[in-house]
Parts: sequence; structure tokens; C-alpha cells
Amino acid sequence: MADPSDPSNGPCFLGIDAAWTAHNPSGVALVQRAAEGWQCLALAPSYDSFLAIAAGEPLDTSRKAQGSKPDPAALLEACQKLAGQAVDCVSVDMPLATTPITSRRAADTAIASRFGPKCCAVHSPSAERPGAIADQLRERLAELGVPLHTTTPARQGPALIECYPHVALLALLNRDYRVPYKVSRSAQYWKAEQPSINERIRRLLAEFTAIHQALSQRISAIPLTLPQPSEVITLSSLKPVEDMLDALICAWIGIEHLEGRTVGLGDHTAAIWVPQVLINP
Repeated sequence: MADPSDPSNGPCFLGIDAAWTAHNPSGVALVQRAAEGWQCLALAPSYDSFLAIAAGEPLDTSRKAQGSKPDPAALLEACQKLAGQAVDCVSVDMPLATTPITSRRAADTAIASRFGPKCCAVHSPSAERPGAIADQLRERLAELGVPLHTTTPARQGPALIECYPHVALLALLNRDYRVPYKVSRSAQYWKAEQPSINERIRRLLAEFTAIHQALSQRISAIPLTLPQPSEVITLSSLKPVEDMLDALICAWIGIEHLEGRTVGLGDHTAAIWVPQVLINP
């Protein structure tokens, strides 16, 4: 937790790997710029566990992360408590728009056009998924003074932005093709080889390690220790780790956005912000 009286405290960013339904948990990360650089103040595999950390409770990794709807007011209050100041940017991996989302957006098409050949196209949103969860999150954050930034000229003050970790990882890891790190898709990644569960776990952890190391070069004090392959009993036990890494990637995109190194792809209603280096190498 940051010292509110420390004058060296700088901007803080909330990264959310938001689930499209209330049944699944959402990873959450809070980072802040201090005198020695960017540091992670809190990292959690769900909204509830993030709020618990802000309340002074240690993260219980033995408990299964639970899904819930986001409570924007509670999340911003938790950020205030942890960082000693209001959040400057909320960066979310979930479709967001200034109008209700009913189908594929210009932002989705733009990502597919540029990054589809790299196998980094996005899932098409609908009125049901993410539906009301996304609309309510965007509306409530706007009411709390954190409006959605699209391709229109950005206003001064706190911002809500949409990002997409699969594309962000191309820049973070300097890759030319999709990073195979999603637990639920591990069978498809290496379908021709049909590796064993243990081998899939090993490969996923190798990608997790690469992501963790790259993030650690930009954000210090990340409170996440990756397990050894022999310590992992089931593939599903890696999902909370994946969610927390995604939340950190979202927070990193927030940093890049603040420092003017992102480009918004979409239109005036919705934009997905990607590292500028991917658009203008």
C-alpha cells in the first residue's frame, strides 16, 4: 500500500481482465509510478479478492476465485485506499462503447483487419455477451468521472480505455504471431501434436514466465510467483494466474496510453488501444 504523504507518488492505473459474465472471475491489477519507477500495488484473481486486499486482508491463493459483477465505486475506492490518490486510468479487456453493444463494432473489425493474420482477431460481442455488464461498467465509471476514451480527441482527466492483451503481447514480447498462453485453448494450440496435459502445462508456464519477465522489466514488485510444472495438478488451476497476468498487461497498456505510445483503433463510439509500435514501427 502506498504512503499517501509521499510526494513522489505518481499516476496510478487499474487494469482489469474483465469476464464477460458474472459467473467467471476477473483479474485485477493496480500499478503506480513511484520515485524508482512503476510498481504493482495489488494483484488479484477476482474483484472480491482485490477489494479484500484493499481492506487489509492478504490474498488467499488456496481459495477458488469467484465470479461477480464489477462494482465500479468500490473498485475506485479501493484504488484510492491502496494508492493514496484517485486512479488516473482504468484499462479493461472487454468490449466497451459509448452506445449499447449489440453486435460487432468498427473497433473489432479494425483489430481483425490488422491482426487477424497474426491470429489475434477479437471475439465478436453481442447484446448478451458482454451485454449489460459492459454497458453498466462504462456508464457507472463515466458517472464517477472516468469516461471512455475513443478515437475522438481525449479530454483531460481520468480515462477508461479498452485494450486487448493478445495484441499487446505482440509488442511486449516482440512476437510476430499470437502468444499461446490461454489455458482454455491449450488443446487447440498444439492440436496436431496432441501433447499430454503435463506437456501443455509446461508450455503454458513457459509462456507465463516470458510474460512475467517482460512485465517485470517495466513494473516492479509484482506479487506473483509462478508455480513449477510439477506443482500444477490441473490445467484449470492455471486460469487465475492467466487472469492476473492479463490484468497486468491491461495496466501496462494504461501506462503506454498515458505516455502517448498507444493508438486507438475504431471510431467515435469505441476504440481498442494498442501499442503504437505495432502500427507505426
